[in-house]
Amino acid sequence: MASKQELQDLAVAKERLLREGELYRLSTLRSKHEVMHAMQPQALLHSAVDQAIGTLQSRLGNLIGEGGGLSGLNFKSVLPYVLPLASWIARKRLWKPAAAAGVLAALAAFWLVRRKPDA
Repeated sequence: MASKQELQDLAVAKERLLREGELYRLSTLRSKHEVMHAMQPQALLHSAVDQAIGTLQSRLGNLIGEGGGLSGLNFKSVLPYVLPLASWIARKRLWKPAAAAGVLAALAAFWLVRRKPDA
């Protein structure tokens, strides 16, 4: 027959196992809710936009070079201004002039970044 101390030790171990099981169930439930939230269309769109912005910033920063990288430009703060402008350009059917102006601005920026100072 088990002594009183052994029975008490078993009861303590049982309580510890029950608490660990409850913690495991809660962490599983939390993980399930996190996955359900991450699969919402708005969360998927947000992560896709974040990924696209990071890729764009990395690629354009590499194209411009070391001295003139785009690390100081925050695309998330510029995007609310760019989207209505792009929508207005689409409504007015000004894509060709806007594209030409964009190419000219990019060429001018490239020239300004690459030219050597006179002094």
